[in-house]
Amino acid sequence: MTPVLLDAGPLISLFDDGDAFHLHYRTLLGDRSRPLNLYTTWPCVVEASHMLGDVERLEMLKWLGLGGAQVFPFDASALLDMVGWMQRYTETPRTRMDLADASLYWLAHESGVIAILTVDVRDFSRYRLPDGRAFEIL
Repeated sequence: MTPVLLDAGPLISLFDDGDAFHLHYRTLLGDRSRPLNLYTTWPCVVEASHMLGDVERLEMLKWLGLGGAQVFPFDASALLDMVGWMQRYTETPRTRMDLADASLYWLAHESGVIAILTVDVRDFSRYRLPDGRAFEIL
């Protein structure tokens, strides 16, 4: 299985059948020739929960509870690194790294997984990990 980070946007898309990317991510996750092992963080789950309707939010949470993606927690001390990255990648309010992005950046740094499902292509294309690697956007 290919390890892949899961951002809030695709998480929303998976459960909102009216979302423009719904079919794309459903197809990608249903591809048996390339099974994906999904990793996300609690800030991404909270962001997706906020954006989904009541029924979709509960379906997403059940899916996560059944192992659809592994949700990685982090210690509060990791916020110190995240704040530094958020400051580094915030040029304007439109191009700011939010907590969900920073938590995925942290997870990539900690795990070495750089493949990511995201609709936030502009930002994840400009982020570089401390070792210089770029994210591989699927």
